[in-house]
Amino acid sequence: MKSFAFTDFLIGVGVAFFLEGLLFLASPSWMRRAMESTLAASDRLLRVAGVLSALGGLALIWMARH
Repeated sequence: MKSFAFTDFLIGVGVAFFLEGLLFLASPSWMRRAMESTLAASDRLLRVAGVLSALGGLALIWMARH
């Protein structure tokens, strides 16, 4: 029996890399500024952004599956 969950995970990682690559291709200066502002942000702000991003991702996965 083939593991669809792992295949879906790899597809998701591939899509994330693809989209990130497109952002760097389209606007490297904007991505550089975004990374600089991330370095300047507080740990608390980054944690909140991480939690919100993770919850948003889970919501998208749930909507796609149901």
